[in-house]
Amino acid sequence: MKRDLATLALAMALAATTAAADGSWPASMFGFQTAAATPDLQRLPQPELNGPLPAIAMTDGITEEWLMSRPVPTGDEEWTCLTEALYFEARGESLDGQVAVAEVILNRVDSRLYPGSVCGVVRQRGGGGCQFSYVCDGRADRMRDKVSADRAGRIARAMLDGAPRVLTDGATHFHTRAVRPSWSKRFAKTTVIGAHLFYRQPGSRG
Repeated sequence: MKRDLATLALAMALAATTAAADGSWPASMFGFQTAAATPDLQRLPQPELNGPLPAIAMTDGITEEWLMSRPVPTGDEEWTCLTEALYFEARGESLDGQVAVAEVILNRVDSRLYPGSVCGVVRQRGGGGCQFSYVCDGRADRMRDKVSADRAGRIARAMLDGAPRVLTDGATHFHTRAVRPSWSKRFAKTTVIGAHLFYRQPGSRG
């Protein structure tokens, strides 16, 4: 009797295996459950660890190598205004010299003493003239030097994207060595970079 039961059990197991394999009989009719199919796993790409850091991560300031590794810059009117200001006010300066001028403009934007936009700061008039001489010098403001325009645009893009201001200690003013405006006697000089001397207006912070 035991041998007959064992033979019957073996026959049922073989039948269930055959049915599950060819799909014609459901394995459940024999008391067996087939294992669920394992889904295909999607392997994520490896993170890019050697790519250029974002501007805001350049804690020591932007470098020439980093700057030129960035995509061709684009932006809105604020970016255009900052690009033009760097081109016409400082295109002959070093990278630090141009970044320093960008710092002055953005420091003014952040100050309650000046307009709250790049274009507002750059185009501000007062005291019988313009805050930035190229705005009202009567010349057509066309950036003819494509290489210098590209560099100014890259610097403007980086600074607007949050590159740290580490060169001028909050400067709001600058002038060339060839002139000495009256305010230079009253404002704190913060640094000298290239042809420009930089100053911070009292009360400009906060």
